Amino acid sequence: MQKYLAEFMGTFMLVFLGTGAVTVAAGSTLTIGLAFGLAITVSAYAFGGISGGHFNPAVTTAMLINRRIDGRDALGYVVAQVLGATVASACIKLFVSGLGLATNQLGQTDFPKISTGLAFLVEVLVTFLFLLVILNVTSDRHGNGDFAGLTIGVTLAFLIIVALNLTGGSLNPARSFGPAIFAGGSALKHLWLYILAPEVGAICAAYVGRFMGSED
Repeated sequence: MQKYLAEFMGTFMLVFLGTGAVTVAAGSTLTIGLAFGLAITVSAYAFGGISGGHFNPAVTTAMLINRRIDGRDALGYVVAQVLGATVASACIKLFVSGLGLATNQLGQTDFPKISTGLAFLVEVLVTFLFLLVILNVTSDRHGNGDFAGLTIGVTLAFLIIVALNLTGGSLNPARSFGPAIFAGGSALKHLWLYILAPEVGAICAAYVGRFMGSED
């Protein structure tokens, strides 16, 4: 249960701080990217020693494929991650409502400017790059555990900055799930893409990472 609670708290921190920067702080693209990136860095160092610091169902999928986690724990991790994101989004909705802002704007991910096909490609690509960094920097063979959290956080920040105006820069099904179920509308309608595309990117990264020697 300690591992699952760590995954819950890490994902809560990620979604709470990241979407809070979007809604409560009304941050710029740089601010939002850094909020998500620093949130994952803080969570990795605070909770990663307990659970491994996935905080993302796509990360758990890649770790499962490469046998760094078993199926039972993988399922528990995903449930904890989704719950963490959902509770975080409920808190954000409460705060947004208290400020008198629109409660259907909760930092949800969507792609109003581009086609569905392009949005899918964007999310696959950025998640693939993110997971490839994670798998290599945490590798027992050639990784660097001391700087893994910082490296992962910086990578996430830059990838979100690039993808923000395209798809909202999810890279994480749980991150999109929480805001979408409270915001509804187009974000909820397109939630399938933010679940499927990151998982495809994670699966590709798992096999490419293995080919590059990330696994024993």
